[in-house]
Amino acid sequence: MKLPFLDILSKKKENEITDKIFEEEAFDVRDIIAPPYIGIMQDHIKLGEKLAKSFFIFSYPRYLNTGWFSPVIDLNTPMDISFFIHPISGELILKKLRKKITEVSSEILEREEKGLIRDPSLEVAYKDIENLRDKLTTAQEKMFRFGIYITIYETTEKGLKDTELTLRSIFESRLIYIKPALFRQKEGFVSCNPYGLDLINVHVPMDTEPLSTAFPFVSFDLSSNEGILYGVNRHNNSLVLFDRFSLENANLVVFAKAGSGKSYAIKLEILRYLMQGVDVIVIDPENEYEHLADAVGGAFFKISLNSATHVNPFDLPTPGTDDDPEDILRSNIINLVGLLRIMLGGLNPEEDSVIDEALTETYAVRDITAKSDPKTWKDNTPLMSDFVEILESMEGTDSLIKRLKKYIKGTFAGFFNQQSNISIEKNMTVFGIRDMEESLKPMALYIVMRYVWNTIRTKLKKRILVVDEAWWLMQSEDGASFLFGLAKRGRKYFLGVTTITQDVDDFMKSEYGKPIISNSSLQFLMKQSPATIDVVQKTFNLTEQEKYLLLDAAIGEGLFFAGKKHVALSVVASPTENQLITTAPEEVLKMKEAKRKLESPETE
Repeated sequence: MKLPFLDILSKKKENEITDKIFEEEAFDVRDIIAPPYIGIMQDHIKLGEKLAKSFFIFSYPRYLNTGWFSPVIDLNTPMDISFFIHPISGELILKKLRKKITEVSSEILEREEKGLIRDPSLEVAYKDIENLRDKLTTAQEKMFRFGIYITIYETTEKGLKDTELTLRSIFESRLIYIKPALFRQKEGFVSCNPYGLDLINVHVPMDTEPLSTAFPFVSFDLSSNEGILYGVNRHNNSLVLFDRFSLENANLVVFAKAGSGKSYAIKLEILRYLMQGVDVIVIDPENEYEHLADAVGGAFFKISLNSATHVNPFDLPTPGTDDDPEDILRSNIINLVGLLRIMLGGLNPEEDSVIDEALTETYAVRDITAKSDPKTWKDNTPLMSDFVEILESMEGTDSLIKRLKKYIKGTFAGFFNQQSNISIEKNMTVFGIRDMEESLKPMALYIVMRYVWNTIRTKLKKRILVVDEAWWLMQSEDGASFLFGLAKRGRKYFLGVTTITQDVDDFMKSEYGKPIISNSSLQFLMKQSPATIDVVQKTFNLTEQEKYLLLDAAIGEGLFFAGKKHVALSVVASPTENQLITTAPEEVLKMKEAKRKLESPETE
């Protein structure tokens, strides 16, 4: 039996429909990136678990400063921002300006005829319109319709409100006003996406000059008439000229991994400040600054147990005319207690009290008191052995005496129990502590820095103190406290403290780490390791771009902070400067070989 033709077609169609039901739907990338749900509300859009809210700027003040949009860019909040700039015909604008200036001038004349007091706003408007007409006519300016739309993203409605409040506070502090795109959130969301579609159409007429201030990616210039050349701004190739003594304090912290060029950069800064008459004192853990000190006619003191250079921990500064001898003596005793804590591996409260009393008695036996003549202090300075003798005359000090004996007898006595035989008189003084035993380095650093501080307090002069590998001093609480005290009080004595370290974690673990940074108006961050970059980013509030810049930085490159400004910096030196400051092993060997040939020329 044959089926009719129409029945065959119907059956075929039913089979095709059945096949289509069981076919898999086409699957492409749009299904992957699309949110599971989109809901459009009157004041926001819900995209899956995220909430989005769009705004537009509708009012600007008469004047706009360069970089006014930067605080919004720097917010740690996900957002999309679109700028729409529509050119306007110059002829059309000039025609409207002619009409507007006629209206304004007529109103001014009318007020004068009626005897009314002048309206400053009308006069300012008249001058502005005339000035704009002149610039448009001479093609110095062009006119545009300018629209800025912002879409923020949060996970809760409270987050949206908080971010909106932050945006309003940033803009309204500059007399700029924003509104949410009510009932037009879809249009706002699309306008902020990279489609090039302006669906909001909220524009403000603006000429070229104020329009240029809205450019969000502004590179600060750190150029002044005074100071030294720190390097080249990597963003715009301008010179970074700056005087560290022009800020509220002259302190600088440098964070960088080994081999990033931090010592090279600091040597270059030292060399250039020396040419301006600024004295430099360096605490050098690797004897890297010896060559530079010799080249500039400075002094290099080798600090070790077998060295002929001695620094007496009991040295006192010479009081100035405004100094109270009692305050100086008390401050010196407090610092000595801190040194003895490091030397003795800590003190309990009873030992602390005993040592304080013994130190006062040690000075008193040598006729060094608040009532004695400060001019005689230097000749009567006691030694560590004198202090131990006083302890021996006191009860309950056996443990302290046993722990101190090694510092007054044997190999340690050559450093800890000698009168000072050095002076800081030259323009550059370097204390090299490379050959000091590792366990004694924190103590040696503390003693040397106390001696330096006493010298600085004696005479007011522009100085820079460089503490390289500062993490050695940060290992003990007393050492870290002393370094913080230098950074905090140095400003009063025209001192700028440069703190250099490659162990950021160790530095930040100390309770004095962050205070030292906050008391340093300048910071220089160079190449960082992936293990420490998160700590650096959190400490200095860096953006993701700045974070990766530090991870990928070449030798001599980094971020230079001066006050509230910071730039990407590349350190540059002249060939002559490079010969004096280089630490590259191959270049150092070449210079040593050349020097050897000059000193002992070969004869044929």
